[in-house]
Amino acid sequence: MKIFLVLMMSYFTLNISPWFNNLDEAKLKAKADHKLIVLNFSGSDWCGPCIKMHKQLFDSQEFLDYSKENLVLVNVDFPRMKKNQPDKKQLALNSALADKYNKEGIFPLTLLLDENGKVIKKWEGLPKANPSEFVAQIKKH
Repeated sequence: MKIFLVLMMSYFTLNISPWFNNLDEAKLKAKADHKLIVLNFSGSDWCGPCIKMHKQLFDSQEFLDYSKENLVLVNVDFPRMKKNQPDKKQLALNSALADKYNKEGIFPLTLLLDENGKVIKKWEGLPKANPSEFVAQIKKH
């Protein structure tokens, strides 16, 4: 029984996403931990550059290591397939964030925010950077 519990706890610990999907919650964490926020607008099931950005940059060990210590991550996803649609509450949150930060509807759009939600830096489209270069751009802010 103990082994089962340890395995279950390990499974849930390893599979917890570092990404928030609520900016207000992310700002609370950023303020508490004195971190910056990376806000990413994506179309997870239709936007090729968005998918590539997550695989090449956001899922890289270098970015994950840096973000764990220095960033709070927020993903604002606008999938198109019906099976991937968020619930109505999440859809309303995403729409409100798009109205405030992404009026032009750019995908992907990545913003570096301070802990209060003020834009510090903006990347439109897929950045032409490898993970170390992308982390260096964040550090320079």
